[in-house]
Amino acid sequence: MASGRRIKLGILFGGRSGEHEVSVRSAASVIEALDPAQYEVEVIGITKSGQLANGEETRRMLPPALHGQIRPRKLAAGSDHPAHLLRTGTGDDQPDIVFPLLHGPYGEDGTIQGLLEIAGLPYIGCGVLASAVGMDKDVMKRLFLHAGLPLLPFRVVAARDIPAQADGLCRELEAAFGYPMFSKPANLGSSVGVYKIHTREEFREAVARSAQFDRKVVIEKGIDARELECAILGNDKPRASIVGEVVPAREFYDYEAKYVDPRSRLEIPARITEAQAEEVRRVAVQAFTAIDGSGLARVDFLMERGTGAIWLNEINTMPGFTPISMYAKLWSASGIPFAELIRQLVDLGIERHDERMGYRVSG
Repeated sequence: MASGRRIKLGILFGGRSGEHEVSVRSAASVIEALDPAQYEVEVIGITKSGQLANGEETRRMLPPALHGQIRPRKLAAGSDHPAHLLRTGTGDDQPDIVFPLLHGPYGEDGTIQGLLEIAGLPYIGCGVLASAVGMDKDVMKRLFLHAGLPLLPFRVVAARDIPAQADGLCRELEAAFGYPMFSKPANLGSSVGVYKIHTREEFREAVARSAQFDRKVVIEKGIDARELECAILGNDKPRASIVGEVVPAREFYDYEAKYVDPRSRLEIPARITEAQAEEVRRVAVQAFTAIDGSGLARVDFLMERGTGAIWLNEINTMPGFTPISMYAKLWSASGIPFAELIRQLVDLGIERHDERMGYRVSG
């Protein structure tokens, strides 16, 4: 990119996953924080039905106060399918880099990353493999176990088997895990489809509801825990932020507590010992490396109240960027303000793209 000129940043947002609204909020937050003198923002909206939004639809998805800062991407006639992102144009029509602010399936799971790579477009964040693994809690946990990272006991069940096996599974996991337990879709985020199970009576309903969102359901042992989070930034030499704590307004950090209830709060830094914080940061970097992450991620932990034991919960390869989201706040508290954070993410995306383009693809 030429020195001194504005960066042409394509912001891809919306999507057909259950986290469409979260993506829209993330996009609005990023756009609002960008300096128009440094960034020329082209927005590419994807509707809830999975189609590319036209200019008017894209504007309607974002707050009116931001309309003066954006340029919706122009679509050719009949180019409303996401595959038409491949029609990137040349020269001034092509963004320098794309920020895929898409959460959940069809965006955070490697699908859009693959499309951008086919298009030859640089993008911010994890690549195809890390994005797919970071979305699939089943495969993610298997890689974490292989890396020797601390995980609470869990079981993965095929959604198709739940109606016939729910009662026997409940008895088996009662004996193995006790209560509470959590059920969650293997492939989703923002705590959509996550349920806390307190009793045998709640078990069947919870796992059946989780199964509505994915073909696999993860059932985990629950503990009385504090919820800690650590942000990662980097490619081959990732850095970990200071550690923050989520204090949910509800029984656990579900969708309502994350995005709706204003009583949820974040404590940065978390009120833990330096040794505990260092352990969280160390494991966070190992988790990021285990999935071959790049660019950014947020790594979530549980710290048992009674013992202080720290357990890795999951990794999020495209964390939310809403005003109350943890990722940017952790880096701000670590000495990297939002504008500089975006700049570093852009640089990391370009770096990884250039690396990919340098490899041979044939003999």
